[in-house]
Formats: sequence, structure tokens, C-alpha cells
Amino acid sequence: MSIREKVDEYKKILDIFPNDQEKYQYLIEKAKENDSFPLELRLDNFKVNGCQSQVWLVPEEKDEKLFFNSDSDALIAKGLVTLIASIYSDEKAEDIVSSDIDLMEEFELGVILSPARRNGAYSMLKTIKEYAKMKIKISVRFGLIIEVAVNKTKKNE
Repeated sequence: MSIREKVDEYKKILDIFPNDQEKYQYLIEKAKENDSFPLELRLDNFKVNGCQSQVWLVPEEKDEKLFFNSDSDALIAKGLVTLIASIYSDEKAEDIVSSDIDLMEEFELGVILSPARRNGAYSMLKTIKEYAKMKIKISVRFGLIIEVAVNKTKKNE
């Protein structure tokens, strides 16, 4: 499923709720579902800067795609990071970087979230995109290293 398809799927779910309080409750339920984050990964290196509460995002690469484990010490932030991480997990770094979807606008969460929580959500997304950009840079550099090594081998033959 593409990023756009995942966003559309969550939008359908959130649109079912008749009021903002029920959307808020949905985020809390998403937080409660996310109980598999290993405590040993609660490291400063994985903390998201710009969040009111403590939020951790840990990237992992599998089969050329990025996956994100997430956690927070606050339920609403944890629900938000769980939602955002699930949208961008199982995607190629290039697709993450090129995505320009405004999740607060799409999900109409800006109305129910405080300015600090909205800023935190943007910081979460920014962190995911930074991880994706780093993955692309590493891949390009690694590709150049391999190319140089191959060219040296060919010259020596």
C-alpha cells in the first residue's frame, strides 16, 4: 500500500467519528495498541526534537524499505507517532522524501491538537524524512564506493 493509500485509509477511519473527541479517543487507542517498543531503545539518539513530551522514532531497513518503531511517554503523542510511523513504514526512502502530504490537514487533527502537539507531529514527520534522506545519501555513497572499487579491479586486470 502506498503512502497516499495509507493516508486515505486512515482518513476514512477518522471520518467515521462524528466529533473531535472521538478522534482524540482514536489516537489514544492507537497508542495503547503500540506496546512492543523495547525500553532499551529509549535512547537520546532516537528522541524526536521539538515534541512537548518524549517521543522516540527508531528506523530500520529491510529489503530496501524503511520501517519505524515508535514510542512516547504521553498517550496522545504516542498515538500520533504510531499513526505517522505506520503510514511511512514499509516504504522506500525516495517515496518518503517525495511525499508532501499534510497529515494534520488530511486528518483534520489541527482542530483538536494544541499548537505544541501540532508542532510535535510536524517534528515527527520531519524526523522520518531526515532518516529517509540519510538512507538515500548512504546508498549513493555506498554505490560510489562500489563503483570505484569495481573500476580499480578492472584497471588491475
